[in-house]
Amino acid sequence: MNSVRGETDLMVAGQTRRLCLTLGALAEIEAALGCRTISELETRLRRMSAADLVIVVAALLRGGGEGHVARQITDADIAPGAAAQAVAEAFRLGLSG
Repeated sequence: MNSVRGETDLMVAGQTRRLCLTLGALAEIEAALGCRTISELETRLRRMSAADLVIVVAALLRGGGEGHVARQITDADIAPGAAAQAVAEAFRLGLSG
């Protein structure tokens, strides 16, 4: 994990995987959640559903170079609380620079 690059980790099926909020991941998340602005996205993320969490984690996995894991995300063993914390950390790191 390279926090300077905005990376954070998430345990997926017993293995540590890298999440990263890249510009591409951010655009993918906005489009998938139907948000036109960062402000709209922020509001949506504050009341995220489980389906939203899956979308966001998959995009962040792709941003972290873990596209092969992202394709299987709905079948993977992931603790929901850990996923939500990792998403929050990825956004904190990715938007702080």
